[in-house]
Amino acid sequence: MTVDHTQPTGKWAFNSEVTACFDDMLSRSIPEYAAMRKVVFDVGSTFVKPDTFITDLGCSRGEALAPFVDRFGSHNRFCGTDVSEPMLTASRERFAGWIKIGAMSIDHCDLRTSYPAVRSSLTLAVLTLQFTPIEYRQRIIKDIYKHTIEGGALILVEKVLGHDAETDGLLVKQYHALKRDHGYSQDDIDRKRLALEGVLVPVTAAWNQEMLNAAGFSAVECIWRHLNFAAWVAIK
Repeated sequence: MTVDHTQPTGKWAFNSEVTACFDDMLSRSIPEYAAMRKVVFDVGSTFVKPDTFITDLGCSRGEALAPFVDRFGSHNRFCGTDVSEPMLTASRERFAGWIKIGAMSIDHCDLRTSYPAVRSSLTLAVLTLQFTPIEYRQRIIKDIYKHTIEGGALILVEKVLGHDAETDGLLVKQYHALKRDHGYSQDDIDRKRLALEGVLVPVTAAWNQEMLNAAGFSAVECIWRHLNFAAWVAIK
């Protein structure tokens, strides 16, 4: 695994440098990262139906999709999407065998303007919507709902804001302490924070849940939270 030594000087971009160290970056930047990955897989697996798609929106290097491919590869089809060409290249190399036999596609897809032509029993959006402008998010979630079979589900993972300025400040303080514990310097933290301003735009946990309810999902439950990150399952 390539270690994250990125030093952004402008706006954040999922370029080749970030792609190369992305797995290390996430493992050191997301609190209880392994627990989050496990709950996404464990809960998500309960909704997978044979001969349906498992779709990963914003698949990056394919880390969220990989365990589903390992378990359900012979019974399902898989679709990964992203807008970053370096990330798409990395995923296509990782899953080249599955793509070759027609069991998977890894496609460029800008969720602001399009959506893959799939019917999914499970859709993953892991740290994806936070990178799309707020005005598009409700429509994207509605698109997910439309492309989900009855009894299927969406698992959404997002960075979130605190309930108010005071609690948000508390969460951010603890989050930065965690990143320092994981080997990032304060300069690293500050550079990435400035680079991500206006690119990663979180909303509150309540706002995310309201969008899921408004899209039509019949049951929405928070399945994981640590500091300013949270995950929900939304069932159709």
